[in-house]
Parts: sequence; structure tokens; C-alpha cells
Amino acid sequence: MSEDSKFEAVRSRDARFDGEFFFAVSTTGIYCRPSCPAMTPKRRNVTFFPTAAAAQGSGFRACRRCRPDAVPGSAEWNARADVVGRAMRLIGDGVVDREGVAGLAARLGYSARQVQRQLNAELGAGPIALARAQRAHTARVLLQTTGLQAAEIAFAAGFASVRQFNDTIREIYALTPSELRAAGGGPTLRSGSVAAHEPRTLREIRTARERRSPRETGAPTEPRAATETGAARVPLRLAYRGPYGSAEVFDYLARRAITGIEEITGEPGDRTYRRTLRLPHGTGVVEVRERPGGGTRRTRSGGGGWLECRLHLSELRDLTTATQRVRRLFDLDADPYAVAERLADDPALAALVARRPGLRAPGAADGHELAVRAVLGQQVSVAAGRRLGGALVAAYGEPLPSPDGGLTHLFPQVTELAEAALEDIGMPESRRAALRTLSRVLADGTVCLDPGADRDEAERALLDLRGIGPWTAGYVRMRALGDPDVLLTGDAAIRAGLRRVGATAEDAERWRPWRTYAMHHLWNSAVVDEPSAPAGMRRPNPAGNGAADSADSSVKPVNDRKQQGRTDR
Repeated sequence: MSEDSKFEAVRSRDARFDGEFFFAVSTTGIYCRPSCPAMTPKRRNVTFFPTAAAAQGSGFRACRRCRPDAVPGSAEWNARADVVGRAMRLIGDGVVDREGVAGLAARLGYSARQVQRQLNAELGAGPIALARAQRAHTARVLLQTTGLQAAEIAFAAGFASVRQFNDTIREIYALTPSELRAAGGGPTLRSGSVAAHEPRTLREIRTARERRSPRETGAPTEPRAATETGAARVPLRLAYRGPYGSAEVFDYLARRAITGIEEITGEPGDRTYRRTLRLPHGTGVVEVRERPGGGTRRTRSGGGGWLECRLHLSELRDLTTATQRVRRLFDLDADPYAVAERLADDPALAALVARRPGLRAPGAADGHELAVRAVLGQQVSVAAGRRLGGALVAAYGEPLPSPDGGLTHLFPQVTELAEAALEDIGMPESRRAALRTLSRVLADGTVCLDPGADRDEAERALLDLRGIGPWTAGYVRMRALGDPDVLLTGDAAIRAGLRRVGATAEDAERWRPWRTYAMHHLWNSAVVDEPSAPAGMRRPNPAGNGAADSADSSVKPVNDRKQQGRTDR
């Protein structure tokens, strides 16, 4: 994309490019998202940056009107399999905060100097600057959504000292932490838009702070962050770009929800998805509402919107990691415009894309969990896969200190499953052996499924395991590793969908690099949209993919052991 094209996007306030690039204005010293509502600056005063960290590193502060640090992440990092894309996914998961640049480089298989050089060359910022920008955003979330003291927030956000926290906030936002808290305008973070009444000038911020009650300013007698159990409670608005097919995402997750670790409450259109999370420093419970904010569900404008989310964390240090894992699960950083542009060009898919704008490809909250569920679901129906998952959680899951609604456990750790007999799980011995083998290689690191894993290498390593064939390996690659370009040719529902639209697996080469989304359109093409079907007509189960906790009996994949000769040992 040329700089002239970027400036046209800025002039038209095109929200489709929010998060894809940022622009800074030399005369004001601020940087913005492309859809910023402020007056368009003169072209000669504008500089473009690929990341917020690069703009901050050049001395620009974040705009108070458009909140450029709260935009959806760039879909480019999900699509790219090179070291820069892998590094960005790991930085988003908090690896630099936990393990430093050396830990990031070790995970990528490069030296720290090589990683630094490549990120600087392409993004204009190194791993420390990128992590610093993320810490500043996390700190702003905590300042504006909790009643925690600034010192607590500093360490929860990953800063090494309170002084570093104060200096960073002043540099990026041109406000002190207390002034930034007063600028919040309410109990939830505005990740998609900024309310018209929100104070913007320093005078307005200070006036608003003076007028608010103690409860509103974040110094209440009962802090918003504290729950009865002592866990941190943080409300968020998780931004996305373009239209978002929330109904399909929630349908997909509801059919696969495992008792004890997941539940969905409410009626279609206003459901809440809840699940437990195992995080680096503690545990958490996430709640996400189906009803999108900031616009209608099927809006075709570039404005995007957000999903209301609430995180309950035993350790606030896990906020960044938890947020990124929820974003991956709900595929919130996708670019529906790029996907639709490619897929709708093919006459075979054009009608499906028009029928479901903004269709997403749900990822996974935990790669190890998804891989285990993949093996559990081989060659069984969706309901049977859920039952097996529930039995595994009940037998080997870690109980929560106290149940939270229908949530009672954390998913079992692979270290325990690696040596478990699994005799109380209703599976054949060959499947139990495959599950133990998978758990062992995940536990010892032979197979890596973290956000920055090399996707090709991970798939090859999975295929070397007895009991794991192309379907299961491809499904894990698609969901656990977030690959947007997977086509499961061994899936019976995909073959049926290809026949319905008059396409072949060879034709699917035209759908690169978005074949994963094409698969979801094909899976959903079996859905009967009318409220009532004719007598005797079976209403198919959409997205009826088999392994990975979800095999529908009518759309089973080809047996993985027959697909892959190496598993017939």
C-alpha cells in the first residue's frame, strides 16, 4: 500500500485500515488511527508508521480522540508465517514481559540481535519498544477500569518500576496516570470508539476528575477490580474491524462447549460465552457477550465495533495474555474486507460470502487443550466428543477453588495426561495411546503450539505421531496456530460443500491465503436458513468438522489412521 493510498484512507476516515497502519502529525506531535475524526492534516505534515510502537519511538503521543492504541490488531501478523509475524504473535502473548528478548529469540530459533534487526527493519521498532507499547495500553485499561493503586497497576502491566510506569504514561499519553484515569469517562474501556462527552483537553480532564464521585474516579471503598474471592475483575471492549458474524461464532462454540470448563448462557442473539483459562501466572474466567457494540451485527460500513468482555483474573499480570487469547479464540483481528475481496471473486463462493459477511474462523484459547480435544473428537459425533471432553475434565481437570456458575475446572495439563491410564474415558486403547503420545511431546516441547510456533514444522511433527493424520494435524494448525490458509480436503463436509458450489480442491488454490474462511463458508452452506424446514428434511449441523472436539456423525473425516500410513504401525 503506497503512502498516497494511505493518505486517501486517512482523508476518508476509513476504519477498515485501523490497526493496519498509523499516521502521525508533525505539527501537533500526535499519532492517530486512520479513522480519527479530527480534521485531516496537510499531507506534508503526515508520517506513516506500521505500528504504534514505531510512532511512539519517534516521539509522538497517542491521540486522545481516536485512541490509536485500542484498535484491532493487524490481520497481517496472523497470516504471516515468517519470523516477524511469529514474533508479533509472541509479543502479543506477553513473552517479552515474561522471558525477555532472549526468551523471545529462543522461541523463534534466532539470536536476539537477528530478531532486533528484523523487527526494526520492517516495523520501525524492536521487541522492547513493541512490548512497551503493549504495557502502556494494558496500564491504561487498568487505570480506567479498576480502582487499583497506580503502583499495583505498574507491576500488573509489566513495568519494572513505578518510575518507568510514570515516565512511559507521560511520554505516550502526555498525561499523568491520575489524569489518564480521569480521562476514562466510564467503567469500561472504549476499544472501538470514543464517546462524544469524553473529556479531551487537560482542563476538561481535570474538571471531570474534580466533579466525579470517589466511585467514578477509581478510588471507591469497594474497588471495581476486586471480587469477593479476591480475583481481579476487568471489563473490556474487544474491538474488531468490519462486520462480525457473532451468531455463527457463538453457534460454533456452543456446539463444542465442554461441561466444567465452558458454558453458554442466554438466548440466541444475546448469549454469553464463559470459560476458564490457565494462564502463566494464575487462572482466569472470561465472559464474552454475543451482542456486538458500536453498530449492528451485519453492518457493511467500515466502522467495526466490539464485543463486551469481562475477565476475572487471579493475577492481574495475566491481563495482556488473557486478552490476546480471547481475541484469538473469537478471531477479532481478522480483516473481513481482504477475505471477502478474495473469496467473492470466485463465482463458486460469491453467494456464500454475500450471505454471511464477516464470517470468522474461531481459534483456540490454549493450543495444548485444542490438540487434546482434537484427538478426543476423532471419528465421533459432536455430542460424543463433548461427552468425552467432559469425562476427561471431570477425571483429570484441576478443580477451581470454588465453582463459578457452571464452571468448575481447568482443562487437564498435558504433563498429567502423558502418564494417565485414561481407562475411565470411553475410548479405544489406540485412541488413548495417541492421546498419551501427543501429551508427552507437548509436555517436553518436542511439538510447539504456542502463538509463534512454526506452522509447517508443527504440522510435520504432529504427522510423525502414531494416531495423528492429516485431518487432525490440519485442524490443529487451523485453530491452535491460527493459520488462515488451511483446507481440510479429508473432511466429508468440505467435500460435500465443494460439490454443492461446483468447485474442486484444485479450484481452492484461488482462495489462498484465506482458505480457512472458505472452509467455514462451506461448512455453513449446509445450514437451512429458513425458520422451519419441510417435513422430513433434516436440519444439518453447520461447521460439522470432525476431530478437534467436534466430529458430527454425518460429516466424519476420513479415518486419520487410514489417511496417514505412518500411524498404522
